Amino acid sequence: MHIATLIAAERLSAGELSEALDRLAAAGIPVGPVDSFDPDRACDIQLPGGPAGVRTALDGAIAGIDVVVQLADGRAKRLLVADMDSTMITVECIDELADYAGLKAEVAAVTERAMRGELDFAEALKARVALLADMPVETLDRCRRERVRLMPGARTLVGTMRAAGGRAVLVSGGFTAFADPVAAEIGFDRAVANRLQVADGRLTGEVDQPIVDAATKTSVLQQEAAAMALAREQVMAVGDGANDVPMLQAAGLGIAYHAKPVAEAGAAAAIRYGDLTALLHAQGIRRDRWIDVTH
Repeated sequence: MHIATLIAAERLSAGELSEALDRLAAAGIPVGPVDSFDPDRACDIQLPGGPAGVRTALDGAIAGIDVVVQLADGRAKRLLVADMDSTMITVECIDELADYAGLKAEVAAVTERAMRGELDFAEALKARVALLADMPVETLDRCRRERVRLMPGARTLVGTMRAAGGRAVLVSGGFTAFADPVAAEIGFDRAVANRLQVADGRLTGEVDQPIVDAATKTSVLQQEAAAMALAREQVMAVGDGANDVPMLQAAGLGIAYHAKPVAEAGAAAAIRYGDLTALLHAQGIRRDRWIDVTH
């Protein structure tokens, strides 16, 4: 049985649920019982006819309401693999680093194009890192302290999944100087990211090879799932950019989070309104079962 889960960023009203049901009826999609498993915040609509057309009918149709369509069986995941920049944290670290060199606008424009899939990720990364040459290594820590903030819901998402026996891995096309402390602060089991080269206390403008790119992210997901003897259906991935798409598609449930259009198009579901706790509602986990961690 497939289900469509409606997830409210704030409150799911009876009127919004009624509108969703009306939209499904207008599209000729049969529905079964509704389970308001977390009243006023999330509910499941059974789809006896399958998922065809449901995302088209509902996705983005009701302001403030996200929709995840999936099989009901196996919705609780054992492994979470997550992107970092603009997913688990609110910024793109390389853009913020560039700001300390007076180059944020130039670097951010390249980042945006890379995340939209308009540029080769590895080449774009090397070009941006080259602009940081001669930056004091202390600037990395300063940038992290002053600019990096966790995405709302990040610690609750990871803490709840790990408390239930799951594993969480952060895999980033960004840098270990940010990913390692961010992973520790949120509670991830492992972090994978690029390492900036340093000489005489300054960045050289180069990054260690091989670069953590889309293929690396997918490989990490597959290796972690194999190590845990998990089926694809037991894995969730979340990200926001073009370099996350293969990883999202390799997971049983790949979620584009406040993402670029290319990531939304390539993912099984998109979260546009809610914070990262929407990924707990997508798994059918009520708020009274969340690990209450301050954002």
